[in-house]
Amino acid sequence: MNTSRFSPAPAMSRRGLLAMGGAAGAGALLAACGSSSDSGSGSGSDSGAKSPAAGGMKKPSGPWTFTDDRKKAVTLDRTPDKIVAYVGAAAALHDYGIACTGVFGPTKLKDGAPDAQAGDLDIAKLTVIGNTWGEFNIEKYASLGPQLLVSHMYQAPTLWYVPDESAKKILGIAPSVGVNIAGVPLTTPLQRYAELAASLGADMTAGANAAAKSRFEKASADLRAAAKAAGGIKVMACSGAADAFYVSTPASAADLSYYKSLGVDFIVPNKVQGGFFETLSWETADKYEPDVILLDNRTATLQPKDLAAKPTWARLPAVRAGQVAGWPSEPIFSYAKCAAQIEGLTKAVATAKKVG
Repeated sequence: MNTSRFSPAPAMSRRGLLAMGGAAGAGALLAACGSSSDSGSGSGSDSGAKSPAAGGMKKPSGPWTFTDDRKKAVTLDRTPDKIVAYVGAAAALHDYGIACTGVFGPTKLKDGAPDAQAGDLDIAKLTVIGNTWGEFNIEKYASLGPQLLVSHMYQAPTLWYVPDESAKKILGIAPSVGVNIAGVPLTTPLQRYAELAASLGADMTAGANAAAKSRFEKASADLRAAAKAAGGIKVMACSGAADAFYVSTPASAADLSYYKSLGVDFIVPNKVQGGFFETLSWETADKYEPDVILLDNRTATLQPKDLAAKPTWARLPAVRAGQVAGWPSEPIFSYAKCAAQIEGLTKAVATAKKVG
């Protein structure tokens, strides 16, 4: 099975592998390949979540239009209020005060608790169209009477977590908006989701929304200062699976490329395939020697407690020094969430010792 990120080939594409955390292991990948895009495990009530008072609403009147990152203009008679979105997109809109009716993508854990990618969404008040890669309950989606579908894009025009085999049917039910999050700095999807939220009625110039942007700008300045003062601290972003260790290249990741532009000194893998990461066996997982490790903390990936028995993991200087920080490799693109992540990275860099 292809382990690169966006292969032109078969069923479980590079997108699929990335969705599984770049780190699901063969068994999970085969299970994902075999899941039905039309069955879904949709759960939750059919009522939409209430928006937080993020900074006031300016409900637009008259026709609504928005041009997405496919250069596709969507025009409706009025501003849509029945929005179904990829969970990360819904979480970003929620932070700005825009509610979605339904979501798809990693929303619930096995115990029913919210997945980290759901952010501050009240998932009990949302209809979940599909919770894992390949799941998208088309009948449930249609029953919501959606006026707009929103999702990320890693490779336009494909919408993230909209199954390829049923995309035509899904996209025929309601207009869609895609926001590109790959190969651009963090500030680009942040701006695009803010623009989308504003078009839907969020007041981005007041209250919590304005405060969140200011916090993001301060956090960025603080990271730049910390990186400059760190003096050669090497950072490595990676993801762990049962059978492989993935080292990410900052060039293609919106967050990592932005942090690099602020002066963070990243280890850049030298055998990147597919443009996103280098795949190492666990026997060679100590190929690089970072001072700080950013470890993918999505639920599909292995965490430090899961990796403790891996000899090469235990030998990494950053692991021995306790300089491992969680990394949401798929950020929630709101200013508040990204500010918090930058603050965490700043602390990790500022307190790290040179060990690699």
